[in-house]
Amino acid sequence: MKNRLLACSTAVVSAAALGGCAMLPGGGSGERTVTVWLMRDSVSDDFLERFTSDYEDTHPGVELDVTFQDWTGIGEKVTAALEGDRTPDVIEVGNTQVAQYARSNGLLDLTLESIRDLGSDDWLPGLADPGSINGSQYGIPWYAANRVVIYDKDLYTRAGIDRPAKSRKQWLEDTEKLNTGGNQGIYLSGQDWYTLAGFIWEEGGELAAERGGAWEGILHTPAAIRGVEFYKKLQALGDGPENADEQTPPQAGVFAQGHVAQIIATPSTSKAIEKANPALKGRLGYFPIPGKTAGRPGAVFTGGSDLIIPEKARERGAAIEVVKALAGERWQTDLARTMSYVPNKTTLASAIEGDEATAAMAAGAARGRATPNSPEWAAVEADNPIKPYMTAVLQGADPEKAAKTASARITATLAG
Repeated sequence: MKNRLLACSTAVVSAAALGGCAMLPGGGSGERTVTVWLMRDSVSDDFLERFTSDYEDTHPGVELDVTFQDWTGIGEKVTAALEGDRTPDVIEVGNTQVAQYARSNGLLDLTLESIRDLGSDDWLPGLADPGSINGSQYGIPWYAANRVVIYDKDLYTRAGIDRPAKSRKQWLEDTEKLNTGGNQGIYLSGQDWYTLAGFIWEEGGELAAERGGAWEGILHTPAAIRGVEFYKKLQALGDGPENADEQTPPQAGVFAQGHVAQIIATPSTSKAIEKANPALKGRLGYFPIPGKTAGRPGAVFTGGSDLIIPEKARERGAAIEVVKALAGERWQTDLARTMSYVPNKTTLASAIEGDEATAAMAAGAARGRATPNSPEWAAVEADNPIKPYMTAVLQGADPEKAAKTASARITATLAG
């Protein structure tokens, strides 16, 4: 790999010098520099060093210049970059953010590359669908993470349960058995709306839908109401607060006390649990959120990241090649194993076999979904009417009436 000497900067972290000033990749006259924005902590130092070294060695004349960005304020920063004259060539964005950026007409249409080079038929829907706007693919799926059931194996054994549930019906029955003797069957906060979204989708409902070119909230449909009714049954089998979300208090801390049989969270939550209570190491198990049909995981919200290329990218061709490499089988496999992420294709699930937590996440991700693909959805989440709606239902309000109120607020927000 070629080297050149650059000065350190607190704003820019070079892909080959993550630990401080050092000899950096690239150099020589006439080379092309592809500037890449990645989100902080989305990849490890060693992964980025491997990728950069290999990519520059196999693509003579191309240098990668990677800058890490913080999630706080990233929306405004990316929007400004897309509208400015010095835009990056490749940007990592949250999968549900693509619509708001596409609204500026500042993204490169990558539909051809998706079909011809990247095997888009096998992409996880929760990553691919948010990246597709009006039939054009602007966001290329990179990695995914979603909620699973984290459970205490010891409490399961004491309750006489020898294997995780494969259906909603069995899950409710098991959770009722676990909810005894001073233990909570499940700790589920009343306003965990991402989990509710999965239950609604599993019933065939939606949070919102586009009709006649306008978006409207549809929490009041029979299918959506069935989703919240299931949530209410499950939430009652523990002592989760009805008027707070999973961070108030942090559910990892509650689970760490050793008297909760299950929580619904991403597998990374287990690190916080074990840090708070090392005695739980070796006791944690993982399984996909069960669906209505036995043996088929339930629908879940899929979080994660897509890669976009600005229309104004100076190194458009080279940027496309970088995205193709990052989204391709070799580096998807490496990323999944390094970071315990779900790879971007269902066909790559074997990459994380043997890792119980990530395998459970991947099984759920195959039925993953994303939030409504409206550029205004971020505004809905900012003043989220779904949370008070959930609390109202849990406290005895009529589900249909409460849902109509929430739907009206969503509709008004999505109208801008």
